[in-house]
Amino acid sequence: MDMEFSPEDLAFQQEVRDFIAENYPAELRGKQDEGDELTKEDFLSWHRILYKKGWVAPAWPVEYGGTGWTPTQRFIFSEETARADCIRLMPFGLAMVGPVIYTFGTPEQKARFLPRILSGDDWWCQGYSEPGAGSDLASLRTTAVRDGDDYIVNGQKTWTTMAQHADWGFFLVRTDKDAKQQEGISFLLIDMKSPGITVRPIITLGGEHEVNEVFLEDVRVPVSQRVYEENKGWTCAKFLLAHERTGIAGVASSKRGVERVKQIARTELDGDKPLLANPFFKRKLAELEIDLTALEFTELRGLAGPNAGKGPGPESSLLKIKGSEIQQRLTELTLEAVGHYGAPYFRGFGEGDNAHPIGPDYAHRAAPTYFNMRKTTIYGGSNEIQRNIIAKMVLGL
Repeated sequence: MDMEFSPEDLAFQQEVRDFIAENYPAELRGKQDEGDELTKEDFLSWHRILYKKGWVAPAWPVEYGGTGWTPTQRFIFSEETARADCIRLMPFGLAMVGPVIYTFGTPEQKARFLPRILSGDDWWCQGYSEPGAGSDLASLRTTAVRDGDDYIVNGQKTWTTMAQHADWGFFLVRTDKDAKQQEGISFLLIDMKSPGITVRPIITLGGEHEVNEVFLEDVRVPVSQRVYEENKGWTCAKFLLAHERTGIAGVASSKRGVERVKQIARTELDGDKPLLANPFFKRKLAELEIDLTALEFTELRGLAGPNAGKGPGPESSLLKIKGSEIQQRLTELTLEAVGHYGAPYFRGFGEGDNAHPIGPDYAHRAAPTYFNMRKTTIYGGSNEIQRNIIAKMVLGL
């Protein structure tokens, strides 16, 4: 595989760097790297800047608002935004439901929803998991019963990320109780302001309000907001999950995380020497970096699929497994590097607070981030389920 960028790609790389340097909001610089809590407006401010530039949806087809970039250019853009610690755009509209709509949706659905996803006018959430249906998603129990031109939806979803901010949600619901599990599911787009929807917060181990429970009680949803055929929503669900699992790999952000750990380890002391000189710590960091490089090459090989018009397939499960495990190891090394400063972690420091984190700025979010990242091997389909997919779909076992 030729890893050398062409002159055109190098010029594009410089263009991206210049654009970020000139346009990334000053108030956001360092906010993500330091672990500060991000507001909805924080996410949307960078989203709107990229939208105005025409760069908000690099993976979308040009006819729906994509950039027309090559896979290499998309890789460069991802690398450069991570290198500059740019806020990651929320994936639920751009990377998840958007591709479902432009692939399976009606012309009316495309015209109604895609422009507002691109502009950021609609914030989306994902209604998949339920208390009794996580990795075994096909066992979901939320029902949608046809009533004329509407469905009446009843049920509960959980771990719904950022639902407290969402304007719309995409939900998997059961429309045929008598069919086989995967054959009785439909894919609905639901206005989160609809009567009968209640969103309740779930506070995570790290102290964040990131995920929620969503209760649906006699919620009316127009049939026109069903994507694809009735009882065929599992087709949309599998398509979406393949895109989600590819994005979960997080190679570019993990590379930045490795550099951050190195910087911390150069500062923190182990006896009278920098922690980075400790052979045991250095070995763990080197092993992590080697695995991350291998994952990066695997992701680059996978770019040939979308470039040939195939899109992500079951091999995306491999990216999800390795990417999520690397992210967890990275937070473990970070917590180890900050040492005792990682113990008294705090949450919610803001304007007017008279308490401050103990230790250097890079330490106070190490423990909350470590706890929060335990989720990565579970969401998007647990890693155990991903290994089953690889065994069946890739290895043919």
